Amino acid sequence: MKRFKLTVAYDGTAYSGFQVQKSSPTIEGELNKSLTSLLGEEIHVIGASRTDAGVHALCNVAVFDSETTIPAEKLAYALNQRLPEDIRIQKSEEVALDFHPRHCDSKKTYEYRITVGEFPVPTKRLYSHFTYHKLDVAKMQEAAKYLVGEHDFQSFCAAAAVVETTVRTVYEVKVEAQGDDIVIAVSGNGFLYNMVRIIAGTLMEVGKGRWEPEQVKNILEAKNRTLAGPTAPACGLMLVKYEFLV
Repeated sequence: MKRFKLTVAYDGTAYSGFQVQKSSPTIEGELNKSLTSLLGEEIHVIGASRTDAGVHALCNVAVFDSETTIPAEKLAYALNQRLPEDIRIQKSEEVALDFHPRHCDSKKTYEYRITVGEFPVPTKRLYSHFTYHKLDVAKMQEAAKYLVGEHDFQSFCAAAAVVETTVRTVYEVKVEAQGDDIVIAVSGNGFLYNMVRIIAGTLMEVGKGRWEPEQVKNILEAKNRTLAGPTAPACGLMLVKYEFLV
């Protein structure tokens, strides 16, 4: 038996998230189906990040076990011939049998993209959130500083989430203007359900001038989801970097 690691890129628009669901298409479901067909054995992958419906990724990670004799590096080529065009394996490799992507220390970076303008840009609609509100980037940058470090992020977690702890470590939050777009990049050791999208929604409230930057500190300390901003739409979110820490 061998364990294989896949680096997976996908456009999440047509999928109900990464994790398998009974009646909706998912990234995990497509991987399982294509691997089972290719290898002639029942395959169930283990995903590193269970991205939400409509969320995109450049580098999510999935592992699976198989008796196959296909060289590890060739699996990417064979799988990409079977997968839908909006899912592509970027790399396939063999790893140790005890490697588990969710049990390793890691650093994930998500980017949330916002397009600001008078009217939406159709070619950006699947990959950024449009707003006609002018956003004060400097104030958003100031507010973002309060989120860095180890904190209880209960205020930035969907109320329905069931987790052992809402404490997470955020290594960096950057807010940058890129032409007509504003990009919020959040790096951390792990994220709660909807956490990055709630961070984005909260920083946008600051950018619109509805809250002062220091309000983010108060929201964080309150540990109350109702005090944070709205959950920003999924289309603007993308997993852009995944590092396993030695």
